[in-house]
This record gives sequence, C-alpha cells and structure tokens, in this order.
Amino acid sequence: MNTKLTLTIEKEVIDQAKKYAREKNRSLSDIIENYLKTLTERKEKRPENEFNPLVKSLKGSFKMPENLDYRDELQKRLEQKYL
Repeated sequence: MNTKLTLTIEKEVIDQAKKYAREKNRSLSDIIENYLKTLTERKEKRPENEFNPLVKSLKGSFKMPENLDYRDELQKRLEQKYL
C-alpha cells in the first residue's frame, strides 16, 4: 500500500533530483523509495560490526591493528579532508 509523504527539501536539491529522475526515466518517488529501502535493508541485514563490501575487498591487502574502528577512522579522515 502506498502512502503519501511530505518532505521539506531545498528547492535546488529538488530541481536537481527531478532532472536526475528524468534522465534515468524514473519517478522521483521511485528513486527515493528505493533509496530508503536500501538504507533500511542494509541495517537489517548487516550486523553493526561487519565490514561493508568495499572494506571486505581490501582484506589482506594491508595489516591493521586488531582494535582499529574503521568507521571512527573514516570519520576522522573525512573531517580532516573536508573541514
């Protein structure tokens, strides 16, 4: 069953999203619905301590400390890069 949802989003973001949806021959509602499904399915399927597929693909390419929290490390590196 579909239910209507009202969102408050910056006009520029909406315009860009509509343009993207047109280019992909999809509705904006469909894109947003699938994005939300992806977000919620990942959380349900993957335990908190399991690595994402990209990190898993790097396994064995370098040694890292046993107690390394890669999410914390990623956040620190991104803050250094963008802040």
